[in-house]
Amino acid sequence: MRLPRLLLVEDDPVSASYLHDAASSLPALVDMAATIADALALAKRQPHDLYLIDAHLPDGRGEMLLQALRDAGIGTPALAHTAARDPGMRERTIALGFVGVLHKPIGVAGLHEALREHLPGCAMPARSGGKLPNWDDAAALAALGGQQPHVEALRGLFLQELPGQHARITAAVHAGDDAGVRAELHRLVASCGFVGAARLAQAVHALQQNPLEPEALQRLHFAIDDLLASA
Repeated sequence: MRLPRLLLVEDDPVSASYLHDAASSLPALVDMAATIADALALAKRQPHDLYLIDAHLPDGRGEMLLQALRDAGIGTPALAHTAARDPGMRERTIALGFVGVLHKPIGVAGLHEALREHLPGCAMPARSGGKLPNWDDAAALAALGGQQPHVEALRGLFLQELPGQHARITAAVHAGDDAGVRAELHRLVASCGFVGAARLAQAVHALQQNPLEPEALQRLHFAIDDLLASA
């Protein structure tokens, strides 16, 4: 059976390494480019089943690359990926011709689900019930180059910092400081992605959608308390 072939367009080395390794484990063949110019050259030289295009590239925006591909007669579907989370991002990106938007950092399971949705003949595995695990070891290993000692060291630092972050988020919520909550959540979700804190990342994403919502904050409390207790 032929493996799907993807073109990943990402200029940040850390994000590129993580997304490459995570997508490869689908399994899939993954070509990489860091600029619009390199991506166009690769796309014209090698057919792909799906493009993963960063919204912001050194030589232009992701939609500029997508338009150049369409102008060249290449109709391969494209997913955008971005760290931005403003409410209208998905609608604007779909309107520009992308089939979907991935928000970084994204866990391996979430990435695989999105890829399978847009790859013909790539069936979804059965879902397992229950809550997400506290730690996604595969995601952390992929993000940190497969080095287990690095994962353990970074998780130790993450757990040391977590109570302080928790306190700052709680204080900002109670003060009605929407901007302060968002700033702390932005830092926390990036850390979650590197250490594979899957359940906590899910709770952070929920609170990012409604930074002053009591129920979302309670879910964050539970996720942090559970993570710290498990450690």
